[in-house]
Amino acid sequence: MTVAIIPAKARRAGVVLGAVSAGLLVLSACDKPTPLATVTVGSGSVHTEASCYNDGKALQTAEAQACLAKKADHTITVGPDDTVGFGVDPALTDNDNGWALFLNGQQAEAQPSTSTYRPIPAASFFQPDQTTGQAPKSVQVAIVESNKKTPSIRGIWHFELKMKTSD
Repeated sequence: MTVAIIPAKARRAGVVLGAVSAGLLVLSACDKPTPLATVTVGSGSVHTEASCYNDGKALQTAEAQACLAKKADHTITVGPDDTVGFGVDPALTDNDNGWALFLNGQQAEAQPSTSTYRPIPAASFFQPDQTTGQAPKSVQVAIVESNKKTPSIRGIWHFELKMKTSD
């Protein structure tokens, strides 16, 4: 019976090559994370990846509409005198992209912003209903990335703003 003898140097090279190949295979299986969006109130903040995102490309209209109807997974409580800070990844403002706020699925701003941070008074999110006079107890806020040159939705991030109750 004959046994093939492989020199130690060749065995080590084979092990290293196998380890590198396995590492590359593992890395190729990872999804690239979506850009983050953050909402800050006082010293508290919540952040999330996009609910819907197509690696910076336009979402199909039906997909974007369905995504806008989703409820937020992240909630932050605000007081009427608080300022709500919205922060976005710089990728949302590159290459003619910008972002706008949608409230309860409806576009709230005519023009997308190109800044990465914007403070907005909390009271502006809790305006009383014109028919009932009641202010909402919570508001679904979506940060929507769009492209200025080719109007299209590129990504949607969801948050819920909940008004502090007076106890």
